[in-house]
Amino acid sequence: MNYEFLTLADKNPAGGMNMILLVVVYAVIFGAMYFIFIRPNRKKQKEEQKMRENLQIGDEVITIGGIYGRVISLKEDSMVIESKADRSKLTVARWALQQNLTVHDDAAKK
Repeated sequence: MNYEFLTLADKNPAGGMNMILLVVVYAVIFGAMYFIFIRPNRKKQKEEQKMRENLQIGDEVITIGGIYGRVISLKEDSMVIESKADRSKLTVARWALQQNLTVHDDAAKK
């Protein structure tokens, strides 16, 4: 049997350096992708979660469906809003909240 393929790295002393360089390049690319895409998205998700947790009764909100309303009831994973146009009441999931239009005093201080 010919085991010549096992000794290819021995014949090319720069082969090990090429492998290390390749690993470093992949690590740099992955690090750049993390800081460009993943980190800002996680930061935005944390801010949205904080906004949903700090929601209070009486706040003016916009849902992801574009419905403007005022919060009249809060539950753990849902809320009841009253629409501005005809004052109809809608039960909406908290994750469907896009924006809180009400500025609170503690948020204004920051």
